[in-house]
Amino acid sequence: MQLGTVIGHATSTVKHASLEGWRLLVVQPLNNAREPETDPVLAVSTIGAGVGQVVVLNSDGKGVRDLLNDPKSPARWWVAGIVDE
Repeated sequence: MQLGTVIGHATSTVKHASLEGWRLLVVQPLNNAREPETDPVLAVSTIGAGVGQVVVLNSDGKGVRDLLNDPKSPARWWVAGIVDE
């Protein structure tokens, strides 16, 4: 798991069927000092996180495939929680 800041959301007219109906967020991963680290990632959100919020990211591919109920989904990242500051 890793902290990240939501910097936007993604809109796609063509996407994998497993992602239909799910909110896709663009999240900037953060290091321990809460500074940007690596490139932003696309994460599935089920909890309504919005731009500017710090979230807990999970990169467990099997976990997100279970969440989406699709064992062949290409999704990798998902939002596991919103950090209460």
